[in-house]
Amino acid sequence: MPYILCFTVNRFMSPIPLSYYLVVSTLIFFIGMLGVLTRRNVLIILMSIELMLNAANINFIVFSYYLNSLRGQIFVFFVMTVAAAEAAVGLAVIVYLFRNKNTVNDDEFSLMRW
Repeated sequence: MPYILCFTVNRFMSPIPLSYYLVVSTLIFFIGMLGVLTRRNVLIILMSIELMLNAANINFIVFSYYLNSLRGQIFVFFVMTVAAAEAAVGLAVIVYLFRNKNTVNDDEFSLMRW
């Protein structure tokens, strides 16, 4: 019985309030969104998308902790898997485009035109 009491989570006695985590996550998300909207380098855009995904992961983990549920933590594994696949495919596309166009700026790509 004492072992069960050691692993219970008291969300009301957390040393850091929920709002602090949400502010940090929001700042990270907006930094990523600013990078996607303002930068023209494809590598920077991919890193900014990773920042946005990590901000969402912080939210999942924090709410999982405060709601005393594992659903958010399980969902983080799926988001990390998608992020890893996105990074692998994105870097492969960047290498292909750099070999053909000799640049990684998205202003100079016109692959949709005939």
